[in-house]
Amino acid sequence: MPFEKTFTGRLKSEARRMLKRRLNALDYISSPGPKVGETPKRLLHRRGTLSLYHYQSTADEVYRVPLLLVMATTNRAYLFDLAKGQSLIEFLLHRGYDIYVVDWNPPTRAEQHLKIENYVLDFLPDCLRRVQQDSGVEEVTLVGYCMAGILSCIYAALHPQGPLKNLVCFTTPVDWSQVHWTRAVANPDYFDVDELADRLGIIPSKMIQNAFDLLRPAGRIAGQLRLWDNLWNDQYVKGYRMMTGWGADTLPLAGDYYRQIVKELVWQNGLFKDSLRIGGRPVRLDAIKVPLLHVIAEHDTLVPPASAQPLLHKVSSVDKEELIIPGGHVSLVAGPAAIKRMWPSLDHWLGKRSV
Repeated sequence: MPFEKTFTGRLKSEARRMLKRRLNALDYISSPGPKVGETPKRLLHRRGTLSLYHYQSTADEVYRVPLLLVMATTNRAYLFDLAKGQSLIEFLLHRGYDIYVVDWNPPTRAEQHLKIENYVLDFLPDCLRRVQQDSGVEEVTLVGYCMAGILSCIYAALHPQGPLKNLVCFTTPVDWSQVHWTRAVANPDYFDVDELADRLGIIPSKMIQNAFDLLRPAGRIAGQLRLWDNLWNDQYVKGYRMMTGWGADTLPLAGDYYRQIVKELVWQNGLFKDSLRIGGRPVRLDAIKVPLLHVIAEHDTLVPPASAQPLLHKVSSVDKEELIIPGGHVSLVAGPAAIKRMWPSLDHWLGKRSV
């Protein structure tokens, strides 16, 4: 009798889930994805591919040193602000931080000749000056995710006199010899980056997305199977739609910028070997002396830990820390694991260095 009740209960539960799957499947197909990036903000500055936002403070007391968050140049910054309760920006605002964010727009044809120099000698210094003016504070903490972490490190190395108070990097590759997937998508033996950049001018977002998909050929199918299995779960579906929507919202890149990344960072490994020159100036990571936090994802397939870990050893900062947290490249910043692990750790580190 107990067995029959248990079996009947399981059948009823599965029947309810099947019905919920069908209803959610119809909603998934027919409705737009959940709204993202809803935390109140104002546009402080817009210039071509660059947008600078300031977020509305929510805490009674705010730390003195503002934070400038910079997204990777291939992605939109709403990864930092997915939804209420799942927003790193919302969390940091509640904890008392003054938040500014650099978001990127698709580069226009007129911007196809942008290079790393434009980002680290013009865009970032311009944004930092505007944050200083808007906040009335001289020192700023710079936070860079992935490729933006590279740009932030190059900026910090070329501007040792400030105005940086702290430097925070999320899953930032330094030693590209340890990023093995680049051999499949950008092997110098058969990949002519000059022809590609010259012919296209702007590297299409679809091409960049396809390169990422090559890292996990079965990843999209596996994700869809997990979605079907969890289609009865409203929260899972909402999270899946937000994350896959962000992943598909890849930005194109300026051709000269892409060429420079492939040649000088990937092939020559210039940042790791101290051979990189930007604007005619050598870029040496040991010129960085400000407090540094580098957060690395233990199971990151895009930026393997081995490629990210040299950063801590190459900078001259006395106050420096590396956190290796379980998770992947994206789940490090957004999602349940990030909420439990990374966000509190980031707050703990920043809180002591933002007064």
